[in-house]
Order: sequence, then C-alpha cells, then structure tokens
Amino acid sequence: MATITADQVKKLRDQTGAGMMECKAALVEADGDLENATTILRKRGLASAAKKAGRTTSQGVVGSYIHLGGKVGVLVEVNCESDFVARTEPFQTLVKEIAMHIAAADPKWVRREEVPAAALEKEKAIYRAQFENSGKPAPVVEKIVEGKLGSFYAMSVLLDQPSIRDAAISIQQLIAETSAKLGENITISRFARFRVGDTA
Repeated sequence: MATITADQVKKLRDQTGAGMMECKAALVEADGDLENATTILRKRGLASAAKKAGRTTSQGVVGSYIHLGGKVGVLVEVNCESDFVARTEPFQTLVKEIAMHIAAADPKWVRREEVPAAALEKEKAIYRAQFENSGKPAPVVEKIVEGKLGSFYAMSVLLDQPSIRDAAISIQQLIAETSAKLGENITISRFARFRVGDTA
C-alpha cells in the first residue's frame, strides 16, 4: 500500500475542490494514483449530486458572455437552491464556464427531453438509410440507430456535450461536480446564443 503524502492530498484537492479527508481517502483507495483518485472523487460527486437532483432550484443567476471578437453573445440562466450559493465563487465560475461553452459549442437544446420529435425522427431516418442495403435484421438496425443517437445528443444537447475545456467530462458531469461541492442541486433553465449586432 502506497504512502500518501500531504503534497499528493494538496494536489488532488487543488484539482478537484474536494475536502482534505475525501482526497486522502480517494488516494488511499487508488493506491496513490492521482488520476484514479480523481475518477473516484468524480464518481462520488455524481452520486451525491444525484441525491440532490429532485430539490427545487428557485435561486440563481443569468450569466452573459461575449465571445472573443465580439461576434457571438450568450445569456444563460443557471439555478440553485439558495441565494447564498448563487453568490459563491464556484457557482459564478460554473455559470461563466457554461456561457463560454455555449458560445463555442453552439448547442440547440438544454436537455434531451427538449429535442422535438420531428428532429429525432429526421436523425433516425438518416441512420436507418445508412443501413438500408446492409442485410441486417430490422431490430439490429434499430439498436444501432439508438446507439448513434448518442453522438447526435453529444453534438446538439448542452448537458450531453463534452466540455470545451475537458472532453473527458460532459457539461452534465461538470454541473454535478459543482453541485456536489456546494451541496445544492444546480440546473440550467434556458439559454440564448445570438450574433452580436444582428437585427430582427
């Protein structure tokens, strides 16, 4: 069993924002491997965030961001449970991060449930057409089509998109980690992405 040093704990804490004892426990479990310890903390954060997911989010902020060059603007409403948390640095950082992400990644919807049925059917029809002459049975094709929808969601749905800063983590996971850190449920209500200077 590896000896866990204070430097390792500090490094993990700086990277994840988790508490000292949580960091030490994760490092012990990961046998001193920093990357594995980070994964362990992420999983724990997602688990604890899932418990909070049903709680009402009636506070929060509307964040804004003007992309470099001043051509693209974003407004995003991010909610939490209390005004106190809405004013904290980690929450404000998250809002800014999400606004910047929207400017760069151009999602169409916040969550999967918002994707219109017509848009989904159009995607499915495209995927089915790719296997038209493959000789595969229809149930197999349908499973493949459902699997391919994952990449459609990752391109079009904000919560499914990989973060522009770290492609290994989705926006949903980023929110869950901040939620776990702050001890409150965090949700995105809506966003608008627009070209600056556009007129109706």
